[in-house]
Formats: sequence, structure tokens, C-alpha cells
Amino acid sequence: MESNASAAHREPWNKGKIVGQKAPFKLKDIWALRIRLQMEGRVRELALQLGHRQQVAWL
Repeated sequence: MESNASAAHREPWNKGKIVGQKAPFKLKDIWALRIRLQMEGRVRELALQLGHRQQVAWL
């Protein structure tokens, strides 16, 4: 069990990292990801990506 002194000096896990919203994917990156998923036969991830695309289209 940790003592109170060491628990008080624990650093945050994201100290020194850039936080906040990331830039959206570019269209060429999306297509590169789709092609890679198709070549690897990762149907589930491909379906999730396509589902997300349809949800965005509804907004």
C-alpha cells in the first residue's frame, strides 16, 4: 500500500502531453485506412468505419 507522502507527489499521466481535440482525418487518410482494412480482411473495423461515415452523413 502506498504511503500518503508518495501519493501526494504522483504526477498526472498526461503531464507534458498535448491535450485537446485532434485535427480531423483528411480524405486521403480515410481511404488509405479503408484500403488497408480491406487488404487485411478486418471486416469488423471496416464496418465500424463505414457506420461512422453514415452517422456523420445524417448530421
